[in-house]
Amino acid sequence: MPPGTLVHIGERRREDVTIIVIGYDRDRFEEFACRNPEDAFSCLDRPGVTWINVDGLHDTGIIRALCDHAGIHPLTQEDIAHTGQRPKLEDYGDYLYIVIRMFSFEDGSIRQEQVSIVLGETRVISFQEQRGDVFSPVRERLRQNRGRIRAAGADYLTYALLDALVDAYFPILEELGNRVEALEAMALAEPGSGITEGIYGLKRELRTLRQSIWPLREVVSAFARGDSNLIREPTLVYLRDVYDHAMQVAETVEIYRDTVAGVLELHLSEASRRMNEVIKVLTIIATIFIPLTFIAGVYGMNFAFMPELEQPLGYPAVLLGMLAVALVMLAFFRKRRWI
Repeated sequence: MPPGTLVHIGERRREDVTIIVIGYDRDRFEEFACRNPEDAFSCLDRPGVTWINVDGLHDTGIIRALCDHAGIHPLTQEDIAHTGQRPKLEDYGDYLYIVIRMFSFEDGSIRQEQVSIVLGETRVISFQEQRGDVFSPVRERLRQNRGRIRAAGADYLTYALLDALVDAYFPILEELGNRVEALEAMALAEPGSGITEGIYGLKRELRTLRQSIWPLREVVSAFARGDSNLIREPTLVYLRDVYDHAMQVAETVEIYRDTVAGVLELHLSEASRRMNEVIKVLTIIATIFIPLTFIAGVYGMNFAFMPELEQPLGYPAVLLGMLAVALVMLAFFRKRRWI
């Protein structure tokens, strides 16, 4: 299709798209939900800062209507609807377009979705794949007028959203750290196939997290440089703090990846050691029975003239001889510290 074609690429959903509009300044705050983008147009032209959050990307008509009214480029609209975007920051002059991945836990597994943020002079428009996010603390600060968020501009609101998204990585890392420790203990205690599956599953999750974290550092770094006129000087200090958090998350992910690789090596070496122990025992048993089998084979031959067959004590003598051979071999193995 031609560039800028608005087609949703991602998980198909059936729930209605919800638009949450928040308008505020130092002395004013309003919040309401709507389903028609036309209901949110009036807030974009009011004084103060306007934050429009769209939950759901499967209805491209809503995205087109809202973006066209806000003057958002068709290529940006295409990226919003394509949910497989790499985290990035694009400067279109009169607005900044930011893509970031949001992670959360759902039924014991990690869920991720794409969050797109458009920063304008006095407005912030965010797009999510589905309802539920990590922005509740930001909304509460706006409602209760805590801190400087209502006195600052749209760039500070964007910083608050980025900070909430980056801070949401830390509970994920804590859970992954607990899994790493559990797998390490299991690898030492009871190696088995289940541990291998757990290790490779954890490696996949860490790889997915790393693919989002490393580009995120570049996004926050470019944002913190303040190259755009939309970012005010007082906000740069806070953006550098977000960059420090992103670096901490990236370093923690790398530490976990190295630890998981070490756990895998430990598991494989422990499994190999146990297998060697089993093979060693079986080899010793087989080695002891090789001469005994030879003796039994010799006296099991069906020849008519075998002098030992006529001896009354031949049978117990052969058994005692076989026992002596086994004891001598055991003593030799113990002397060589093989057993």
